[in-house]
Amino acid sequence: MNIQVILFDGFDPLDAIAPYEVFTAASMYSKKEIIVEFVSAEGRRMVQSGNGMQLQAEGEIDLSKKGMIVLPGACGSTDENSPNSLIPKIINATKTKLIDFLADALNDPEIICVTVCGGSLILALAGLLVGRHVVTHHMGMGLLSTTDAIPVKARTVDDNDLVSSGGVTSGLDVALYMVEREIGPAIAIEVEKLFEFERRGTVWKATGENPITLAISTDNEENPMLSERAMQLTQEDVTGKWFVDISTPIGKMCVELNLWLENGKLIGLAKQEDDTLPLEEVKIANGRLTWVLKTKKPLPLKLLFDVTIEVDTISGSAKAGALPKSKISGYRMK
Repeated sequence: MNIQVILFDGFDPLDAIAPYEVFTAASMYSKKEIIVEFVSAEGRRMVQSGNGMQLQAEGEIDLSKKGMIVLPGACGSTDENSPNSLIPKIINATKTKLIDFLADALNDPEIICVTVCGGSLILALAGLLVGRHVVTHHMGMGLLSTTDAIPVKARTVDDNDLVSSGGVTSGLDVALYMVEREIGPAIAIEVEKLFEFERRGTVWKATGENPITLAISTDNEENPMLSERAMQLTQEDVTGKWFVDISTPIGKMCVELNLWLENGKLIGLAKQEDDTLPLEEVKIANGRLTWVLKTKKPLPLKLLFDVTIEVDTISGSAKAGALPKSKISGYRMK
């Protein structure tokens, strides 16, 4: 069995080292030949983690070696204004040739993809987890849902050839689960004894009875004070063409919006460069206009827009999960 633990610039050392240690220990107890190695998309090199620590990648990712690939998350500050911010490191990973390897691995039935903590966000932001059940660090679950992946609140999520885990220490848990699943529970227990660590949490699978969903409101954001005119916003007030600037943490987007009424319902399109995308869930409530837009550039994301309109000007924000809010400003086109 071949197990390749992937390193990329900015990786989290614990996400990579914990599974490496578990699988290496399992090889001592198993009669199977288990080969565990650190690899990178660029081949043999020293790879710097997000906290400055370096690890040696022994070679390039080799998908002819059937078995498992393990993708760690990134390591960095949760402060969006920090030069060591976490989100840009995850986004940067989606812009490397690592994504080509990951896409091919997900399409190979003889390879199991295992993600640790924020590793699943790398796949999701590259558009590779549409319709897949997955988990990530709790701070990234909202962002995960904007990519059309299906977030599951569990420590480990088993979606057949994709197994994900959420949490900084979840590399131990998911690796022990994979030892149990692929090699056997007796081997997994021996590794637990050696490490003096017991796997945490129930593994989620798409089997069994579904629980009753309880509707609990989590909307605690305060709306800013709106003018009396804005509070009286109607569907007719927002129709027409709008030019909008969206200042995102990963670059500026210019979008042309077209809103019109069709059978008493607001319909909209957004034109971004050569792409024309439909606005979804267009609504007016409490003086605010909201809609959902599934962007393709610079990343495939589901953005929630929340704006106010004063005569011919538009302002507000767009949000995608844990990403910082993007500022919206624009005007009605004559």
